[in-house]
Amino acid sequence: MNARRLPVTLIGGYLGAGKTTLVNHLLRHADGRRLAVLVNEFGDLPIDGDLIEARDGNLINIAGGCICCSFGSDLVAALLAIAQRTDIDQILIETSGVALPGAVVQALALLPGLDIDGVIVVADAETIEQRSRDRYMSDTVLRQLADADLVLLNKTDLVTEQRLRGLTSWLAAQAPRARTLPVRNACIAVEIALGLHTERRGARGSARPHDTSRYESFSVELGNSTDMPRLVQALSDPRLGIVRAKGFVRDGGGRRLALHVVGVRVNVSPALVDDGSPAQLVVIGLAGQLDRSAIQAAAAAAATPH
Repeated sequence: MNARRLPVTLIGGYLGAGKTTLVNHLLRHADGRRLAVLVNEFGDLPIDGDLIEARDGNLINIAGGCICCSFGSDLVAALLAIAQRTDIDQILIETSGVALPGAVVQALALLPGLDIDGVIVVADAETIEQRSRDRYMSDTVLRQLADADLVLLNKTDLVTEQRLRGLTSWLAAQAPRARTLPVRNACIAVEIALGLHTERRGARGSARPHDTSRYESFSVELGNSTDMPRLVQALSDPRLGIVRAKGFVRDGGGRRLALHVVGVRVNVSPALVDDGSPAQLVVIGLAGQLDRSAIQAAAAAAATPH
C-alpha cells in the first residue's frame, strides 16, 4: 500500500476579495470532509461562531470534524504537524491579502506527505482591474492571478453583465493557467474547490457537485491502459470547458493512478489501493459549457493497447 499523502489547497487574493467568506462556505458545506484550515493568525480569519465547537490554544475545533489552527510565522511546522494526524482529509491554507501563492507552493513542494491540489485566487469583480493598475498594488494583484489554477470572480452581483463579460476576457489574459468561475458571496460547489482524493473519502460524500443548476458533471470510462501525457494534455484544453477532473486511470504498465486536474495543474500519484475497479474519470464544469463529445473523444484517443 502506498503512503498516505494529504492534498493541500491554497486560497489567495487581495484584501477584501472574499477569502474569509470562501473558507467559511467550504466549512459549512464540507459534507463529511475533515478539513484543516491554516491561517496566519486567528484574527485574520473570523470563523463563523456557530461552527466553532471548542477552542484550545492555537486550535479551533469546528463542527463536522474540521479544525482551524494558526501558524504564526512557522507554516512549515504547522503543516508537518497536521500531516501526522489521521483524522484530517485535506488542508486549506488561507494566505494573507498580500501573499504570493506561488512562493508558498514552492515551499510546500519540498515537504513530505503533502500534495498541492490547487491554488484558488479570489478576485473582487468591482475592484480587481482598478487594483491591477494601482502603482502600489498592481504587482501583487497580477502575480496572485498569474499563480492561480482557479480564479473565483467574486461579487458578480455588483457589476453589469457587459462588465462581467469584459472581466472574464481580461482574466483569461492575466491568468492563462487558470479557469475562471463567476460567483456571488464566494459560493462554489465544494467538489470543484477541493479535489479530495475519492478513496480517502470512502462513502462520506458524492463526487458530483450539489448545485446542479450551475454545474454539470459526467463520467468517462478510460479502459485498461492510458497514454497519460496525451490524456493530461487533452484535458488541459480550455475549449473543453473542464473546471476540474478527477478519478483513477491505469498507465501503460497497468498501474492504478489517482488523477486530479484543475486549470493546467495536474496531480498524478499512485493509488493508495488497487481494488481492480474500472478506470474512470469524473469531469466537472459549468452547466452548458462542457463539450462532452470532445472529452470522450480525447479519452478514447488516449487509450493504448494493453
